[in-house]
Amino acid sequence: MDLHALADFNLVARHGGFGAAARATGRPKATLSRRVVELEASLGIRLLERGARVLKLTEEGRALYERTGALLTEIDETVTSISQGGDRPRGRLRISAPLLFAQTAMGKLAAGFALKYPEIRLEVTTEDRSVEMVEEGYDLVIRVNPDPDENLVGRIFLRDRLVVVASPQLPQPMNNETVPAVVRGSGNQSAIWNLKTPTENATINIDPVLRLSSLIMIRDAVRMGVGAGRLPISLVSNDLNTGKLVQWGDAGLPEIALWALYPSRRLLSARVSTFLEYLKEAFPKGTPDELAAYIVDGGYPA
Repeated sequence: MDLHALADFNLVARHGGFGAAARATGRPKATLSRRVVELEASLGIRLLERGARVLKLTEEGRALYERTGALLTEIDETVTSISQGGDRPRGRLRISAPLLFAQTAMGKLAAGFALKYPEIRLEVTTEDRSVEMVEEGYDLVIRVNPDPDENLVGRIFLRDRLVVVASPQLPQPMNNETVPAVVRGSGNQSAIWNLKTPTENATINIDPVLRLSSLIMIRDAVRMGVGAGRLPISLVSNDLNTGKLVQWGDAGLPEIALWALYPSRRLLSARVSTFLEYLKEAFPKGTPDELAAYIVDGGYPA
């Protein structure tokens, strides 16, 4: 197999087309097209479906790209490192992070990482959806309680839990009482919340007086006394300590786990492994208290 043709195929797959790959690399579009055709001919399979306006990977093309992209990147990084006489990670690192974590912690994390590793060009985008890592060009994604994905591996680096909180001015209800609540999103959500305390388990009926799309907006509304809310303990820990909010109990819902995910353990990019180690340094135990302290220390108005 011609490695030059394979590298050109990966360029086209990564950029989503011959024209985009040519513009990004300065390579002639005709050369890239010829190399891919030669690779298809040598393998005896079609790697790309060429439409009038859209170019898509075939199933075989996607498999080839996913299995060779990391290898070629690793080879390129190794050659660059050797030629420059150093072993410090360098190059672009693209990360997708969920909204709340990005708003509360990612700015400080990214700045600290950039200061420590100035030769890595970090790019962070905020996405609550499950992005397609390979197709969208991400090196690492941070997800909350992700569904199993056989194409991704990773590790939990933070844990959190939901608690029911309210302003001190809002009386805590008895079992089965109805209380005003601030809820996330819209639609037919449960009208009952569970409460777990050290002494008992209870349920309360909620009246959604306010629906908001952001947990930070929910916290701010709960502070104003409009209703109770279910929020991550890390987000309200400082408010509970200062008396701005009171905790009625744990929400009795599954634990919140933040995962750092990447396509493969094999030939893991030096940039990705460096960022994973940086996460471990930032949150050595991965507890809600560590995240709460990180948020406060970072100057976010918790």
